[in-house]
Amino acid sequence: MKVKKTILFFFKYYIIGIGMRRVMRNKIKYFFFSILTVIAISINKKMIYEKLLPNLNILKLSFIVMAILTIALYLFYKRYNKKIHPMKHILALIFSLCCVIGNSYQEISSWDLVFSSVPLFLVSIIQVFCYYYLIKTIFCFIDTFLERKVTFKFNTKNKIIKLFKEHPFLFSLIVILLFWLIYMIAFYPLILSKDPSFQIKQFFNVKTKYIDYVIPLSNKVNLTNHHPVFHTMLLGGSIKLGRLLGSDNLGLFIYAIMQSITLASSLAYTIYYLYKKKKSLVLSFILLMIYSLVPMFPFYAMSAVKDTLYTAIIIFFVITLFTIIDNNKEIKTSKYVVLLLLSILLYLLRNNGIYVAVGTILVLAIYRRKEFIFLTAVLLFVIGTYISYDKILLPALKIPAGSIREELSVPFQQTARYVKEHGDEIPLKDRKKIDKLLEYDTLKDRYNPNLADPVKNKYNKYTTKKELKDYFKVWWKEFLVHPTTYIEATLNNTYGYFYPDTANWYIYSGIHYNKLITEDNLVNYHYNNLSFLRMILSGYGIIFPYIPLIGLISNIGFSAMGLLTSIVYLLTSKYKKYVIAMLPSLLSLAICFISPANTYFRYSMPFTFLMPFYVSYIYLLLVKDN
Repeated sequence: MKVKKTILFFFKYYIIGIGMRRVMRNKIKYFFFSILTVIAISINKKMIYEKLLPNLNILKLSFIVMAILTIALYLFYKRYNKKIHPMKHILALIFSLCCVIGNSYQEISSWDLVFSSVPLFLVSIIQVFCYYYLIKTIFCFIDTFLERKVTFKFNTKNKIIKLFKEHPFLFSLIVILLFWLIYMIAFYPLILSKDPSFQIKQFFNVKTKYIDYVIPLSNKVNLTNHHPVFHTMLLGGSIKLGRLLGSDNLGLFIYAIMQSITLASSLAYTIYYLYKKKKSLVLSFILLMIYSLVPMFPFYAMSAVKDTLYTAIIIFFVITLFTIIDNNKEIKTSKYVVLLLLSILLYLLRNNGIYVAVGTILVLAIYRRKEFIFLTAVLLFVIGTYISYDKILLPALKIPAGSIREELSVPFQQTARYVKEHGDEIPLKDRKKIDKLLEYDTLKDRYNPNLADPVKNKYNKYTTKKELKDYFKVWWKEFLVHPTTYIEATLNNTYGYFYPDTANWYIYSGIHYNKLITEDNLVNYHYNNLSFLRMILSGYGIIFPYIPLIGLISNIGFSAMGLLTSIVYLLTSKYKKYVIAMLPSLLSLAICFISPANTYFRYSMPFTFLMPFYVSYIYLLLVKDN
């Protein structure tokens, strides 16, 4: 018996010892990862790159801040350490690579902070691992939060709540417009940046730079489809209407009202749909607060760029897709008509809208096999009307299409960077082939790593198919010699779409009105005397992205990560079908990677503006599933 008790005693305390050792081992591991993560986040690799070591400023954060972060991360890592789906591990690794590489490009317009030396490469590896561990733990936190099925409730006896429940769309629309009213008053009649100003000039047949980019079809027509003709007609037509009523400003304000109501209606529709399908008052009101108070929404409602109306149509298009996917029955004829009309509006309001419409409907047709024939008919009709409009109607009106250079931003930037870094290696005959397209002698000086316009603005519009073919032969040959130069050029021109610590070309604040259309008394456009109010609102708009946490709502890189995370969460659940409804945003993100400008906010609007709705709807789906 004594032997038995002795064995049991030792066995018991041996098990306890193992448990304690594991606990202590885990605590040490979490503490080690916490310290390592804080150091990885705060280390200044640029100082290592510039060989400024040893230097006390090698760490960007103070010791006190680092200590607080270490404790916070230790508690966070200790609490959330469950297993996650392999796809989330992969996504965490991708995001960590994006953070490390994006930081390098932001600092020195190159990936040399990662690859230029062994010490920097080793530090970067540690950073990638630390970011991966942090993001992986965030996914653990999200999974735990979903499993707890956290729900929030309002006092439904409140009169405002009752009013919302009775009229969710109209209530939301009125509230949004009331909050936007101060912007409409301050920036009366409208915020005009350069692009819409040039569009107005084209409407009045004034010669602009855009006609110089193409071969005119008539000496009498200065209008091109570089900016969609349909949107140009809306802008110019509003001014014409205003003149009939006695004021150019009034005409521009009529356009502003029309655009604001359209955008506000699309946003209100997301709230209406969320509430009707999921009955979540709290999330519906959170969406309403975001749309009303986050400045990017009213600023773009009052900005005449084509992207505002285009984004509104994208939102309507996405919600239509959700209604189709939510309904397991046959698609009603009215939905076919809505899809068709919205698809047409997409390519009328933005030239690359045709790719979003066609790509989405094609996938939807494959998914909805029972309606494949009808959806294929819709798809063919959309393509047919697009070809008729773009290839027949516009040429018949002597309106030339935009230049092919708009589709070649990526290879042109790659060539420009190659010339800048390896120009002395290019043979004379190859230089001449590049010169026929892009004016070789000034190419390296024109190269802007974040913007393709200075390079492609010198594109020779008389380039023949043979010359273009010869250029691509040179382009391919140079790629084989220095492929990393091409990769760097593309990353440098796109990193802001996947790196959340940057915010360029955010809003058109419009403190001072654009004078392009007031030259030669073309249009009588001017602001009112509320300059102080405009200054306050503009200041709020400009600083918003830098407000901790809530500022991420308007961050392009964060929204892109949110979009991909939402898709992964759907793919790892039984709600995979909803990914189809998010395709317009996903395709819009893909288009950003071939766009001419890095971190250009208006290009990201089709997914940035929809992120609050996506997160809310998917959260309610997954909470129900857990």
